[in-house]
Amino acid sequence: MFKWFGKVNFVPYTKVGEFAGHLKNGKIMGTKCKKCGTVTFPPRADCEKCMESDWEFHQYSGKAKLVTFTQISAAPTGFEDMAPYTIGVADLPEGGRVLAWVKDIDLKDLRIGMDMKLVPRIFEEIPEIKLYYTLEKP
Repeated sequence: MFKWFGKVNFVPYTKVGEFAGHLKNGKIMGTKCKKCGTVTFPPRADCEKCMESDWEFHQYSGKAKLVTFTQISAAPTGFEDMAPYTIGVADLPEGGRVLAWVKDIDLKDLRIGMDMKLVPRIFEEIPEIKLYYTLEKP
């Protein structure tokens, strides 16, 4: 399932591999530890708090708050044709932090602390990337 998630994939098998399937179905999912209740995004195979590996998927609301952002002009290998583009880091109220492309918001309109929405997306036009998510205005 992770083959849907990126241009380069070094993970042939993972315990959180269903994450990509949830994205494909329009759901933002993190993991929730069954032992201590810690919720994390992106999904983790082991709890970051107690290191337990007994967890379940937990659906996120999609709400986010912008922590920082930058515009990429000199893109890394494989993304040169997409530059310039803006990426942002946002905190999720359920727990965790996300790094995502910022969609349809001018750089001059972005503000630290602004409310955002995390939206799962499918690239139809780029065969190497199938699934991703964007930060957008709510």
